[in-house]
Amino acid sequence: MAEPPLQVKELVERFEKNVEAYQSQTYNEAQVRLEFINPFFEALGWDVANKQGYAEAYKDVIHEDAIKVGGATKAPAFTILLKQIAVSFV
Repeated sequence: MAEPPLQVKELVERFEKNVEAYQSQTYNEAQVRLEFINPFFEALGWDVANKQGYAEAYKDVIHEDAIKVGGATKAPAFTILLKQIAVSFV
């Protein structure tokens, strides 16, 4: 099995070191996204902040997208586009 990127290992170590703080009710979704989720995907090569300047249809990640789930519109935190297959995280 391949070694994970150094940035991913550092994220895991930081989380393990401060796990109690991250599990508290004062640590919110936006903080998780900024401190762990975005850096994780960036370490894997995703252009989370759209530094390439692509139009909406060509971005690697779409933040606060709107999708239909069971007839209702949901707003996932972000959508990652995988070769025309959208994977959303609600």
